Amino acid sequence: MASAAEGDVGAAAELATVLRCGFQNLSLNKLATSLGASEQALRLIISIFLGYPLALFYRHYLFYKDSYLIHLFHTFTGLSIAYYNFGIQLYHSLLCVVLQFLILRLMGRTITAILTTFCFQMAYLLAGYYYTATGNYDIKWTMPHCVLTLKLIGLVIDYYDGGKDQKSLSSEQQKYAIRGVPSLLEVAGFSYFYGAFLVGPQFSMNHYMKLVQGQLTDLPGKIPNSAVPALKRLSLGLVYLVGYTLLSQHITEDYLLTDDYENRSFWFRCLYMLVWGKVVLYKYVACWLVTEGVCILTGLGFHGLDELGRAKWDTCANMKVWLFETDPRFTGTIASFNINTNAWVARYFFKRLKFLGNKQLSQGLSLLFLSLWHGLHSGYLVCFQMEFLIVIVERQAASLIQDSPALSSLASIRVLQPLYYLVQQTIHWLFMGYSMTAFCLFTWDKWLKVYKSVYFLGHVFFLSLLFTLPYVRKAVVPRKEKLKKME
Repeated sequence: MASAAEGDVGAAAELATVLRCGFQNLSLNKLATSLGASEQALRLIISIFLGYPLALFYRHYLFYKDSYLIHLFHTFTGLSIAYYNFGIQLYHSLLCVVLQFLILRLMGRTITAILTTFCFQMAYLLAGYYYTATGNYDIKWTMPHCVLTLKLIGLVIDYYDGGKDQKSLSSEQQKYAIRGVPSLLEVAGFSYFYGAFLVGPQFSMNHYMKLVQGQLTDLPGKIPNSAVPALKRLSLGLVYLVGYTLLSQHITEDYLLTDDYENRSFWFRCLYMLVWGKVVLYKYVACWLVTEGVCILTGLGFHGLDELGRAKWDTCANMKVWLFETDPRFTGTIASFNINTNAWVARYFFKRLKFLGNKQLSQGLSLLFLSLWHGLHSGYLVCFQMEFLIVIVERQAASLIQDSPALSSLASIRVLQPLYYLVQQTIHWLFMGYSMTAFCLFTWDKWLKVYKSVYFLGHVFFLSLLFTLPYVRKAVVPRKEKLKKME
């Protein structure tokens, strides 16, 4: 009788669990559908916003507690978020973190450790891309894993630098070099910090350890006075999130592939690509602003005091919103977008290629690395190839205008400045949308169809400028001898 009763109770409990999970998934599905998003996207957004109550708990109960408690808190919460989003597939990140710790301990501060880490972590990420790839953008375990991959590669390079003579390091390398030997708990806490595990930003182990040691505060001995700066970034993130949610229901990349888009006039197709290219970036802007708010609230965003003694909270800023919205140059958008990832690539990849003796080659290889880091789809390669081409042409054009007296005079006419700005912004966002088309459509058959519909306008425009600007320069820029005579 007792065993039968126990069996009934167990069956009832199991049924209740199944029903509870079913209702939870059903409600998430309904809510996601009503918002025009997928369930995975909704889980991601919930997880990002969950950082705020976690940060409040950390501030009030753990800020000056023992380090091991803080590491455990970060590890447990990060793993919980990973499980909520990806289930048992969290083992991918756990495996890479543990193996990375073993590489640090067994190989030490050696080039072998760096090469092993780079090859293993990148190979694991690329294998994940290969085995999970579809023709659409799916939120799966590889999304936070690409963030983790950069963290762990940066970790081993900083650890290597920590064993070198300080005089042989640059001031930047000295700042990030790890002198001690990280424990497994420290590596895990650094890797799974809830404010950056899913979508970034990137930060160094040294900066993380300052957080754990209670150094990242504008009020020594007290929790940081960062609630207002955090709320400002949260509010701005919410504006972008709402804007993207409303606009993305009407302006989608799927429309680029329709017959209706192809049958529209050429100017309509260009205008739609321009507007879509701006809107599609808002989802990234929203996520990064919200996560930046979490980092600021914990203190991780603390960047010291300015010359007036005011606290700066921009260490974890992945967006310069004003620059992003107003700068008409492509280099301005690059400087304002995904800042910490770009800084990571510059610090650990681009500058480490100095031995090549060719800045453009180093830049090209850095963009190739970024392309592979994003995924194996051809669209990523095309997008970063376009970035490389556009930046070269933009610098050529800026140099041409600066060195030509006639063009400089024309460009300095104040009454024409609004017209110049409008033309620059139109070109800027049209070809930003052109580049993002390949980035968001992934596969060659999709982006090729859209590029055909606009007659490969971006490639034709910038390749033409690349080859013609040197001749224009010869025609409009006086030789040095002539300039000296004029002076």
